[in-house]
Amino acid sequence: MNKKVISAMLAASMAVSLAACGSTATSEATSAVSSETSSTVASGESAASGSYTGTPIKVGGIGPITGAAATYGNAVKNAEELAVKEINAANGSDVFDWKFEDDEHDAEKSVNAYNSLKDWGMQVLAGPVTTTPTLAVAAESVNDNMFVLTPSASAQTVIETGDNVFQICFTDPNQGVASADYIAENALATKIGVIYDSSDAYSSGIYAKFKTEAETKGLEIVTAEAFTSDNKSDLSTQVAKCQEAGAELVFLPIYYTEASQILTTANKTGYEPIFFGCDGMDGILDVEGFDTSLAEGLMLLTPFAADAQDEKTQAFVSAYVAAYGETPNQFAADAYDVIYSMYQAVLETGVTGDMDASEICEQLKTGYTSMTFDGLTGTGMTWDASGAVSKDPKAVVIKDGAYAAM
Repeated sequence: MNKKVISAMLAASMAVSLAACGSTATSEATSAVSSETSSTVASGESAASGSYTGTPIKVGGIGPITGAAATYGNAVKNAEELAVKEINAANGSDVFDWKFEDDEHDAEKSVNAYNSLKDWGMQVLAGPVTTTPTLAVAAESVNDNMFVLTPSASAQTVIETGDNVFQICFTDPNQGVASADYIAENALATKIGVIYDSSDAYSSGIYAKFKTEAETKGLEIVTAEAFTSDNKSDLSTQVAKCQEAGAELVFLPIYYTEASQILTTANKTGYEPIFFGCDGMDGILDVEGFDTSLAEGLMLLTPFAADAQDEKTQAFVSAYVAAYGETPNQFAADAYDVIYSMYQAVLETGVTGDMDASEICEQLKTGYTSMTFDGLTGTGMTWDASGAVSKDPKAVVIKDGAYAAM
Protein backbone atom coordinates (compact mmCIF):
# COMPACT_ATOMS: atom_id res chain seq x y z
CA MET A 1 0.00 0.00 0.00
CA ASN A 2 2.62 2.55 1.05
CA LYS A 3 4.91 1.75 -1.89
CA LYS A 4 1.96 2.30 -4.21
CA VAL A 5 1.41 5.69 -2.58
CA ILE A 6 5.03 6.67 -3.15
CA SER A 7 4.88 5.56 -6.79
CA ALA A 8 1.67 7.48 -7.31
CA MET A 9 3.22 10.61 -5.88
CA LEU A 10 6.31 10.35 -8.06
CA ALA A 11 4.04 9.97 -11.07
CA ALA A 12 1.94 12.90 -9.89
CA SER A 13 4.99 15.11 -9.85
CA MET A 14 5.07 14.92 -13.65
CA ALA A 15 1.77 16.79 -13.77
CA VAL A 16 2.56 19.37 -11.11
CA SER A 17 2.96 22.92 -12.34
CA LEU A 18 6.01 24.32 -10.57
CA ALA A 19 5.93 27.87 -11.84
CA ALA A 20 5.69 29.10 -8.25
CA CYS A 21 8.57 26.97 -6.98
CA GLY A 22 11.31 29.57 -7.22
CA SER A 23 14.10 29.52 -4.64
CA THR A 24 13.09 30.81 -1.22
CA ALA A 25 15.21 32.85 1.18
CA THR A 26 17.67 30.82 3.19
CA SER A 27 15.76 30.99 6.43
CA GLU A 28 12.29 30.80 4.93
CA ALA A 29 10.09 27.92 6.07
CA THR A 30 8.24 26.20 3.25
CA SER A 31 5.08 24.51 4.42
CA ALA A 32 2.30 25.91 2.27
CA VAL A 33 1.93 25.09 -1.41
CA SER A 34 0.55 27.68 -3.78
CA SER A 35 -3.03 27.27 -4.96
CA GLU A 36 -1.74 27.10 -8.53
CA THR A 37 0.45 24.10 -7.70
CA SER A 38 -2.25 22.38 -5.67
CA SER A 39 -4.80 22.69 -8.43
CA THR A 40 -2.71 20.74 -10.91
CA VAL A 41 -2.08 17.51 -9.01
CA ALA A 42 -5.49 15.95 -9.49
CA SER A 43 -4.09 13.04 -11.48
CA GLY A 44 -2.25 11.68 -8.46
CA GLU A 45 -4.34 13.09 -5.66
CA SER A 46 -6.96 10.37 -5.60
CA ALA A 47 -4.28 7.78 -4.94
CA ALA A 48 -2.20 9.81 -2.50
CA SER A 49 -4.54 12.33 -0.85
CA GLY A 50 -4.99 11.80 2.86
CA SER A 51 -2.10 9.33 3.17
CA TYR A 52 -0.73 11.45 6.01
CA THR A 53 -3.19 13.34 8.19
CA GLY A 54 -1.10 14.31 11.22
CA THR A 55 0.59 17.52 12.27
CA PRO A 56 3.29 18.55 9.76
CA ILE A 57 6.73 17.23 10.63
CA LYS A 58 9.42 19.89 10.85
CA VAL A 59 12.35 18.99 8.60
CA GLY A 60 15.51 21.08 8.63
CA GLY A 61 18.14 21.33 5.94
CA ILE A 62 21.72 22.61 6.18
CA GLY A 63 24.27 23.22 3.45
CA PRO A 64 26.48 25.76 1.69
CA ILE A 65 24.38 28.08 -0.46
CA THR A 66 27.13 30.70 -0.47
CA GLY A 67 30.89 30.23 -0.75
CA ALA A 68 33.08 27.82 -2.69
CA ALA A 69 30.79 24.79 -2.28
CA ALA A 70 27.56 26.63 -3.09
CA THR A 71 26.87 24.50 -6.17
CA TYR A 72 26.35 21.51 -3.89
CA GLY A 73 24.26 23.32 -1.31
CA ASN A 74 21.96 25.08 -3.73
CA ALA A 75 21.28 21.84 -5.58
CA VAL A 76 20.34 20.15 -2.31
CA LYS A 77 18.24 23.08 -1.14
CA ASN A 78 16.32 23.29 -4.41
CA ALA A 79 15.62 19.57 -4.61
CA GLU A 80 14.48 19.34 -1.00
CA GLU A 81 12.13 22.26 -1.56
CA LEU A 82 10.80 20.68 -4.76
CA ALA A 83 10.16 17.33 -3.08
CA VAL A 84 8.44 18.91 -0.07
CA LYS A 85 6.11 20.93 -2.29
CA GLU A 86 5.25 17.90 -4.42
CA ILE A 87 4.55 15.70 -1.41
CA ASN A 88 2.47 18.29 0.40
CA ALA A 89 0.43 19.05 -2.73
CA ALA A 90 -0.22 15.45 -3.69
CA ASN A 91 -1.01 14.44 -0.10
CA GLY A 92 -3.79 17.00 0.07
CA SER A 93 -2.47 18.38 3.37
CA ASP A 94 0.99 19.29 4.58
CA VAL A 95 3.25 16.40 5.54
CA PHE A 96 6.43 18.42 6.02
CA ASP A 97 7.25 21.92 7.22
CA TRP A 98 10.73 22.66 5.85
CA LYS A 99 13.43 25.21 6.55
CA PHE A 100 16.98 25.48 5.17
CA GLU A 101 20.03 27.23 6.63
CA ASP A 102 23.33 28.21 5.01
CA ASP A 103 26.56 26.88 6.57
CA GLU A 104 29.05 28.15 3.94
CA HIS A 105 30.81 24.74 4.14
CA ASP A 106 32.06 25.69 7.60
CA ALA A 107 31.80 23.34 10.59
CA GLU A 108 31.18 26.03 13.21
CA LYS A 109 28.55 27.75 11.08
CA SER A 110 26.91 24.40 10.43
CA VAL A 111 26.55 23.77 14.16
CA ASN A 112 25.11 27.27 14.55
CA ALA A 113 22.63 26.48 11.79
CA TYR A 114 21.71 23.24 13.55
CA ASN A 115 21.02 25.09 16.79
CA SER A 116 18.97 27.68 14.94
CA LEU A 117 16.86 24.94 13.38
CA LYS A 118 16.39 23.31 16.78
CA ASP A 119 15.10 26.63 18.11
CA TRP A 120 12.65 26.63 15.20
CA GLY A 121 11.43 23.20 16.31
CA MET A 122 13.21 20.88 13.88
CA GLN A 123 12.33 17.21 14.37
CA VAL A 124 14.36 15.63 11.55
CA LEU A 125 17.48 16.84 9.71
CA ALA A 126 17.87 16.38 5.95
CA GLY A 127 21.57 17.27 5.78
CA PRO A 128 24.15 18.64 6.12
CA VAL A 129 25.68 18.53 2.65
CA THR A 130 29.47 18.37 2.95
CA THR A 131 31.52 16.05 5.12
CA THR A 132 33.38 18.26 7.61
CA PRO A 133 30.30 20.28 8.64
CA THR A 134 28.28 17.06 8.84
CA LEU A 135 30.77 15.51 11.24
CA ALA A 136 30.42 18.53 13.53
CA VAL A 137 26.63 18.52 13.37
CA ALA A 138 26.39 14.76 13.75
CA ALA A 139 28.26 14.96 17.05
CA GLU A 140 25.66 17.43 18.31
CA SER A 141 22.75 15.39 16.98
CA VAL A 142 23.76 12.32 18.97
CA ASN A 143 23.13 14.21 22.20
CA ASP A 144 19.64 15.15 20.97
CA ASN A 145 18.87 11.77 19.38
CA MET A 146 17.90 13.72 16.26
CA PHE A 147 17.47 11.63 13.10
CA VAL A 148 19.98 12.79 10.48
CA LEU A 149 19.90 11.75 6.83
CA THR A 150 22.63 13.37 4.78
CA PRO A 151 22.29 13.43 1.01
CA SER A 152 25.99 13.76 0.29
CA ALA A 153 28.39 13.64 3.26
CA SER A 154 30.00 10.37 2.32
CA ALA A 155 32.83 9.80 4.82
CA GLN A 156 32.57 6.54 6.74
CA THR A 157 33.14 8.50 9.95
CA VAL A 158 29.86 10.37 9.40
CA ILE A 159 27.72 7.32 10.17
CA GLU A 160 30.16 6.10 12.81
CA THR A 161 29.24 9.16 14.89
CA GLY A 162 26.01 7.59 16.13
CA ASP A 163 23.19 5.22 15.24
CA ASN A 164 20.93 8.20 14.51
CA VAL A 165 22.98 9.25 11.47
CA PHE A 166 22.21 7.79 8.03
CA GLN A 167 23.46 8.41 4.49
CA ILE A 168 21.65 8.27 1.17
CA CYS A 169 24.95 8.72 -0.69
CA PHE A 170 27.67 6.13 -1.16
CA THR A 171 30.26 5.92 1.59
CA ASP A 172 33.78 7.02 0.66
CA PRO A 173 35.18 3.47 0.89
CA ASN A 174 32.54 2.27 -1.56
CA GLN A 175 33.41 5.04 -4.00
CA GLY A 176 37.10 4.18 -3.85
CA VAL A 177 36.50 0.48 -4.40
CA ALA A 178 33.93 1.03 -7.16
CA SER A 179 36.23 3.44 -9.00
CA ALA A 180 39.16 1.02 -9.02
CA ASP A 181 36.88 -1.81 -10.11
CA TYR A 182 35.42 0.22 -12.97
CA ILE A 183 38.82 1.35 -14.23
CA ALA A 184 40.16 -2.21 -14.15
CA GLU A 185 37.10 -3.97 -15.54
CA ASN A 186 36.86 -1.56 -18.46
CA ALA A 187 40.62 -1.56 -19.09
CA LEU A 188 40.78 2.23 -19.03
CA ALA A 189 44.45 2.26 -17.99
CA THR A 190 47.06 0.32 -16.03
CA LYS A 191 49.28 3.21 -14.89
CA ILE A 192 47.38 5.45 -12.52
CA GLY A 193 48.24 8.81 -11.00
CA VAL A 194 46.28 10.20 -8.06
CA ILE A 195 45.85 13.78 -6.88
CA TYR A 196 43.98 14.11 -3.58
CA ASP A 197 43.42 16.40 -0.61
CA SER A 198 45.15 14.83 2.39
CA SER A 199 43.51 17.35 4.74
CA ASP A 200 39.98 16.36 3.72
CA ALA A 201 38.20 13.30 5.13
CA TYR A 202 36.20 12.80 1.93
CA SER A 203 39.19 12.85 -0.40
CA SER A 204 41.66 10.90 1.73
CA GLY A 205 39.01 8.32 2.62
CA ILE A 206 38.25 7.54 -1.02
CA TYR A 207 41.94 7.42 -1.91
CA ALA A 208 42.78 4.97 0.87
CA LYS A 209 40.26 2.40 -0.36
CA PHE A 210 41.07 3.09 -4.02
CA LYS A 211 44.73 2.34 -3.37
CA THR A 212 43.98 -1.00 -1.73
CA GLU A 213 41.51 -2.08 -4.41
CA ALA A 214 43.78 -0.91 -7.25
CA GLU A 215 46.52 -3.22 -6.01
CA THR A 216 44.05 -6.10 -5.89
CA LYS A 217 42.95 -5.38 -9.47
CA GLY A 218 46.47 -5.15 -10.86
CA LEU A 219 46.48 -1.40 -11.38
CA GLU A 220 49.80 0.37 -10.81
CA ILE A 221 49.65 3.67 -8.95
CA VAL A 222 52.73 5.34 -10.40
CA THR A 223 52.40 8.43 -8.21
CA ALA A 224 50.03 9.79 -5.57
CA GLU A 225 50.27 13.54 -5.07
CA ALA A 226 48.64 15.29 -2.12
CA PHE A 227 47.65 18.85 -1.40
CA THR A 228 45.93 20.42 1.61
CA SER A 229 43.23 23.00 2.16
CA ASP A 230 45.96 25.51 3.05
CA ASN A 231 48.05 24.79 -0.03
CA LYS A 232 45.84 24.40 -3.08
CA SER A 233 46.12 27.66 -4.99
CA ASP A 234 48.65 26.14 -7.41
CA LEU A 235 48.45 22.44 -8.24
CA SER A 236 50.87 22.50 -11.17
CA THR A 237 53.49 20.49 -9.28
CA GLN A 238 51.04 17.64 -8.69
CA VAL A 239 50.02 17.63 -12.35
CA ALA A 240 53.65 17.67 -13.52
CA LYS A 241 54.54 14.69 -11.33
CA CYS A 242 51.67 12.66 -12.78
CA GLN A 243 52.85 13.55 -16.28
CA GLU A 244 56.48 12.69 -15.50
CA ALA A 245 55.44 9.34 -14.02
CA GLY A 246 53.61 8.41 -17.21
CA ALA A 247 50.16 8.17 -15.66
CA GLU A 248 47.65 7.21 -18.36
CA LEU A 249 44.74 8.00 -16.05
CA VAL A 250 44.62 10.49 -13.20
CA PHE A 251 42.19 9.65 -10.41
CA LEU A 252 40.77 12.76 -8.73
CA PRO A 253 38.82 11.97 -5.54
CA ILE A 254 38.38 15.70 -4.94
CA TYR A 255 35.85 18.51 -5.33
CA TYR A 256 35.20 20.29 -8.60
CA THR A 257 36.94 23.59 -7.78
CA GLU A 258 40.38 22.00 -7.43
CA ALA A 259 39.62 19.65 -10.33
CA SER A 260 39.01 22.62 -12.62
CA GLN A 261 42.47 23.95 -11.71
CA ILE A 262 44.04 20.59 -12.52
CA LEU A 263 42.34 20.31 -15.91
CA THR A 264 43.36 23.86 -16.79
CA THR A 265 46.98 23.21 -15.81
CA ALA A 266 47.10 19.92 -17.73
CA ASN A 267 45.81 21.65 -20.83
CA LYS A 268 48.52 24.31 -20.62
CA THR A 269 51.25 21.66 -20.47
CA GLY A 270 49.77 19.43 -23.17
CA TYR A 271 49.08 16.58 -20.75
CA GLU A 272 46.09 14.53 -21.90
CA PRO A 273 45.44 11.55 -19.62
CA ILE A 274 41.99 10.21 -18.81
CA PHE A 275 40.65 12.08 -15.79
CA PHE A 276 38.37 10.09 -13.49
CA GLY A 277 36.51 11.42 -10.45
CA CYS A 278 33.78 10.63 -7.97
CA ASP A 279 30.61 12.41 -6.86
CA GLY A 280 32.50 15.49 -5.67
CA MET A 281 33.33 16.18 -9.31
CA ASP A 282 29.69 16.82 -10.11
CA GLY A 283 29.43 20.57 -10.56
CA ILE A 284 32.60 21.14 -12.56
CA LEU A 285 30.59 22.43 -15.52
CA ASP A 286 29.30 25.26 -13.33
CA VAL A 287 32.65 26.59 -12.07
CA GLU A 288 32.82 30.31 -12.77
CA GLY A 289 35.51 31.22 -15.29
CA PHE A 290 36.34 27.59 -16.14
CA ASP A 291 36.62 26.59 -19.80
CA THR A 292 34.20 23.66 -19.73
CA SER A 293 35.57 22.28 -22.99
CA LEU A 294 38.55 21.11 -20.92
CA ALA A 295 36.22 18.74 -19.07
CA GLU A 296 35.29 16.91 -22.26
CA GLY A 297 35.89 13.19 -21.72
CA LEU A 298 36.07 13.49 -17.93
CA MET A 299 34.61 10.37 -16.31
CA LEU A 300 33.04 10.07 -12.89
CA LEU A 301 31.04 7.67 -10.79
CA THR A 302 27.71 9.04 -9.64
CA PRO A 303 24.34 7.59 -8.63
CA PHE A 304 22.49 9.82 -11.11
CA ALA A 305 22.62 10.82 -14.77
CA ALA A 306 20.25 13.59 -15.84
CA ASP A 307 20.01 12.24 -19.38
CA ALA A 308 18.70 8.83 -18.29
CA GLN A 309 15.46 7.98 -20.07
CA ASP A 310 13.50 6.34 -17.26
CA GLU A 311 10.24 8.00 -16.28
CA LYS A 312 11.29 9.05 -12.77
CA THR A 313 14.46 10.77 -13.93
CA GLN A 314 12.79 12.61 -16.78
CA ALA A 315 9.92 13.78 -14.56
CA PHE A 316 12.36 15.06 -11.94
CA VAL A 317 14.62 16.79 -14.45
CA SER A 318 11.66 18.47 -16.16
CA ALA A 319 10.22 19.71 -12.86
CA TYR A 320 13.60 20.90 -11.59
CA VAL A 321 14.44 22.77 -14.79
CA ALA A 322 11.01 24.40 -14.79
CA ALA A 323 11.44 25.54 -11.20
CA TYR A 324 15.10 26.55 -11.10
CA GLY A 325 16.19 27.04 -14.70
CA GLU A 326 19.07 24.56 -14.66
CA THR A 327 19.69 20.83 -14.99
CA PRO A 328 19.92 19.05 -11.63
CA ASN A 329 23.11 17.28 -10.60
CA GLN A 330 23.44 14.17 -8.46
CA PHE A 331 23.44 16.21 -5.25
CA ALA A 332 19.97 17.38 -6.18
CA ALA A 333 18.88 13.84 -6.98
CA ASP A 334 20.22 12.52 -3.67
CA ALA A 335 18.44 15.31 -1.79
CA TYR A 336 15.18 14.58 -3.60
CA ASP A 337 15.52 10.94 -2.56
CA VAL A 338 16.18 12.03 1.04
CA ILE A 339 12.78 13.71 1.27
CA TYR A 340 10.84 11.02 -0.59
CA SER A 341 12.45 8.23 1.44
CA MET A 342 11.53 10.13 4.61
CA TYR A 343 7.95 10.27 3.40
CA GLN A 344 7.91 6.52 2.82
CA ALA A 345 9.44 5.88 6.25
CA VAL A 346 6.91 8.21 7.88
CA LEU A 347 4.01 6.33 6.30
CA GLU A 348 5.42 2.92 7.14
CA THR A 349 6.24 3.70 10.77
CA GLY A 350 3.33 5.95 11.71
CA VAL A 351 5.50 8.92 12.62
CA THR A 352 3.61 12.18 13.20
CA GLY A 353 4.56 15.75 13.96
CA ASP A 354 3.07 15.40 17.44
CA MET A 355 6.02 13.21 18.47
CA ASP A 356 9.21 14.72 19.82
CA ALA A 357 12.45 14.47 17.86
CA SER A 358 13.80 11.54 19.87
CA GLU A 359 10.62 9.49 19.40
CA ILE A 360 10.69 10.19 15.68
CA CYS A 361 14.34 9.21 15.51
CA GLU A 362 13.68 5.80 17.06
CA GLN A 363 10.81 5.16 14.65
CA LEU A 364 12.77 6.24 11.60
CA LYS A 365 15.78 4.12 12.51
CA THR A 366 13.47 1.11 12.52
CA GLY A 367 11.80 2.25 9.32
CA TYR A 368 14.97 2.77 7.32
CA THR A 369 16.58 -0.49 8.35
CA SER A 370 13.49 -2.48 7.37
CA MET A 371 12.26 -0.78 4.20
CA THR A 372 13.24 -0.92 0.54
CA PHE A 373 13.15 2.35 -1.38
CA ASP A 374 13.05 2.98 -5.12
CA GLY A 375 14.32 6.44 -5.93
CA LEU A 376 16.15 8.49 -8.51
CA THR A 377 19.60 7.37 -7.38
CA GLY A 378 18.87 3.68 -7.10
CA THR A 379 16.22 1.00 -7.03
CA GLY A 380 15.88 -1.44 -4.18
CA MET A 381 17.84 0.79 -1.81
CA THR A 382 18.28 -0.60 1.69
CA TRP A 383 20.07 0.56 4.83
CA ASP A 384 21.91 -1.42 7.47
CA ALA A 385 21.99 -0.60 11.17
CA SER A 386 25.14 1.51 10.70
CA GLY A 387 23.20 3.93 8.50
CA ALA A 388 25.00 2.97 5.28
CA VAL A 389 22.96 2.65 2.10
CA SER A 390 23.27 -0.15 -0.43
CA LYS A 391 22.87 0.91 -4.08
CA ASP A 392 24.84 0.71 -7.31
CA PRO A 393 26.87 3.58 -8.81
CA LYS A 394 26.64 4.68 -12.43
CA ALA A 395 29.48 5.83 -14.64
CA VAL A 396 29.01 9.03 -16.62
CA VAL A 397 31.22 10.96 -19.02
CA ILE A 398 31.13 14.61 -19.99
CA LYS A 399 30.26 14.68 -23.68
CA ASP A 400 29.39 17.77 -25.72
CA GLY A 401 29.30 19.83 -22.54
CA ALA A 402 26.85 17.63 -20.66
CA TYR A 403 26.81 14.51 -18.51
CA ALA A 404 26.05 11.33 -20.46
CA ALA A 405 25.57 7.81 -19.13
CA MET A 406 28.23 5.30 -20.13
